[in-house]
Order: sequence, then structure tokens, then C-alpha cells
Amino acid sequence: MEEGGELMVQGKIHSARGQIVEVNIESETFPTLFEILTCPEDPSVRLEVFFQSEDVASCLTLSKSNKLHRGMKVMGTGSELKLPVGSSILGRVINLFGEPQDGQGAITSSTKLSIYSKTPPLNTVRGGFEILETGIKAIDFLTPFLRGGKIGFIGGAGVGKTILMTELIHNITAAHSGVSVFAGVGERIREGQELYKRLVESQVMKNTVMILGQMNEDAAVRFRVALAAATIAEYFRDQERKDVLFFLDNMFRFVQAGNEVSTLLGTTPSEQAYQATMQTEVSNLEDRLISTDGGAITSVQTIYVPSDEITDAGVNTIMSFMDTAVVLSRSVAQLGLYPPIDINQSSSSTLSKNLLGEDHFQVLTSFQQSLDRYNKLSHIVAIVGESELSPADQQLFSRIKKVINYLTQPFFVTEAHTGRKGVFVPKATTVSDINLILVGRLDQIPAEKLMYIGALKDLK
Repeated sequence: MEEGGELMVQGKIHSARGQIVEVNIESETFPTLFEILTCPEDPSVRLEVFFQSEDVASCLTLSKSNKLHRGMKVMGTGSELKLPVGSSILGRVINLFGEPQDGQGAITSSTKLSIYSKTPPLNTVRGGFEILETGIKAIDFLTPFLRGGKIGFIGGAGVGKTILMTELIHNITAAHSGVSVFAGVGERIREGQELYKRLVESQVMKNTVMILGQMNEDAAVRFRVALAAATIAEYFRDQERKDVLFFLDNMFRFVQAGNEVSTLLGTTPSEQAYQATMQTEVSNLEDRLISTDGGAITSVQTIYVPSDEITDAGVNTIMSFMDTAVVLSRSVAQLGLYPPIDINQSSSSTLSKNLLGEDHFQVLTSFQQSLDRYNKLSHIVAIVGESELSPADQQLFSRIKKVINYLTQPFFVTEAHTGRKGVFVPKATTVSDINLILVGRLDQIPAEKLMYIGALKDLK
């Protein structure tokens, strides 16, 4: 068979075992790696070639396996998996194949790009030197975000990673002049639905693309959704030269899906039973999410920590690519402090005087120096009580405790659950307020009064 003057791959399904399909190639033309094979009678069938030997091509099925049967005729498409890009997908929710999932009608786009692309040339890559204000006090003060950087929200199950990301989307997309891309990888479909409704209500969905491959999808689909989202972000960065906010929930599920695919393919596992190719797979994705001369991609990713074991090999592999690590702690959440950010474990590469400015750097340095003493005093207070400390230590302990309470914040996205109205606090206000606490201007105010307020001017 010929199409467009080229010989097309032809064959028949020999066997289908779960997501692994073997195809006997009957044509003289053999498929290439990652080429999509489909069925002439059912175009919804999509098989991706991952290996071939002699006249047999081994494929991963990206469609429902119940559509396959032995002897089914398949043919090549001559290309890798592609999806539509461009302004026509803004405001839409799509799946891995670019098909609409929001009931808003068909997507028409003349431009389609492969989900597999290479890292931009070194001479086009540029770094970021601008702080991205989030309006979330704890983040803006302790772990500021860099425009064009990579930010990880790291924590176990149920500590609020998705809520913190949703609040971040709410706060910064409205003031963002570029586009936003959200990739749902292996998470709950309910969360994707709730996020879509919030984005529509806040009128920022019109500049946002959501691509979902949630936990009900096969591992091969979940693994490729992140790559597809990266392709969309790259298009807006390189072709339309816009700044992109890229959100991925959850990056650990990407690694997990890759592990499942590796297991399906029968490859030998490596450290802690992860796939031997894990570092390469994460690198191939993360190295695409960088800033170039065309525009910046600011990437925010949630990272699930299995069994709260932050030394997990998968978590460490992902964290090695992050500029800022915001660690969410279950022990902090149990104290009723939200967002439950672990002040001692969170870190950022932006903590320099040149990036933060003189005032912020001085206040942050003063707080960090006092925090070390506070942590040591906490063990004493837990045993004998705060009243047994020296007057100087009592003063320091009280002030740092007030700063910690001040860094709690009511969120817009949890108003219905908490009954507290959400607030956006400018970074300059946060720094000024914390300085007032550290120099003793609020020594007469009980620490409890600083819980879940906005700025100090909101204090009753």
C-alpha cells in the first residue's frame, strides 16, 4: 500500500498481552521507533512501536486493549504520536491525543507536533533573574520562586500539595501575561474537574490548557501525558514567544508510570526496584522545561513522597532538577499550621542578596539565625516549659513562634471548607511585617493572634 508516494507499514496482530502487543509485519517497510500503528477499520486503535526484530514489531497499546484481537489488520501512520497546538487549544481540556474532554466541541488546529522533541540548543538557553511573586507569605519569604525556574512541592499523601498548587495557579495566572499549561499525571480525576471549575470561575481558563492522563488511564498513557504537555509549552515558548507557567501534578506519578511501563517490557530493575532508565526519563522531560530566547517556562511540580520517605530514590532523582524545594510536613500539619511548609527542610537557590534585595535578605538572614536557636530551645520547652527559659531565650522563642504563626494563611481555594476568606499578601508587606515581629514591635501581642491573618494591618 502506498500513501503520498511512500510505502506504508502493514501487518497483523499476532498477540496481545495486556498493554503489550506483537504485530507481524507483512510489508517490505518496517516501522520506526515510536511510530504509531493504527487499524484501517478503527482509527481509535493506537499502537506505539518500542522494539522490533526481524518481522515482528513489539508495541505498547495507547488505546483500550479490549478493541484488539488476534489477526486484526494494522497499518503505519508514518509518524510519532502528535497532538494539536496553538491558540485553538487555549481554554480547553484535552487528552493525550488532543481530543476534547470538556464537552466544548471539536478542536480545529492545522499545526500538530510530536510529543517527543529534543532539548533546546545551549546557545538559546537563558537563565532567570526575576522573582515571581505568589502572594503566599511562607513561599515569598522563605523559598521565593524564580521566573523560569523549577519549583517542587514535596510531601506525602494528604498534606496539601495539590491545594497549594491550586492556590498558586489562582494567585499568579490572573496577573500572568503569557499562557498556562496544566498536566494531570496519574492523580484523581476529581481534582482535575475541581481545578477546571475554579479556573473557569476565576476567568483565567481562557489562557490555560489542561491535558489530563489521570490514574484511571493505562501506564503508557500516563507516562506520555507529561511529554505531551511539554510539547504544548514548547510551542508557546518557541513559536509564539510567550512566557509559560507549567504545572504538573504529580511528577512522582510520571516516574511511577515509567516504572510500570518498564515492568511491562520486562526490563531489569535498578535501585529500590525503579527502572534503570529513570534518570534519563526524568532528565528528558525536565531539560525541555527551560527558558530560551523565545520565552520562559516556569515549572511548578508536585512530588508525592511514598510512605513519607523523602530519601526515596525516585523523589531524590526529581529533586535534583528543582531550583526550589517546598517540603510539606505531616508533623507541621498536625500542629494546625497551613500551609504545612517545613521551614527547616525547604530550600531555594534564590537566597542571595542580588536576587532578593537588601531588605529581604537581611530579614531572612536574621530569621534563619534565630530559627536555629529556636529549634534547640523547642526541645527544652517540650520538657520543662517556656517559663524555665532565660528572659533573652524567652523573648527569642516568642518572636520566632509569632513569625511561624504569621506565615500561616487562609487560601482562596479553601474558603468553602475553612470559612476564612483568602488573602493575597505582597512580598514587600510580608518582609516588612516579619521585620516588625523580629525587632519586638509585637512583643505584647499573643502568638495565637497571628494565626491565619493576612498582613499585620489586618490584625484585630
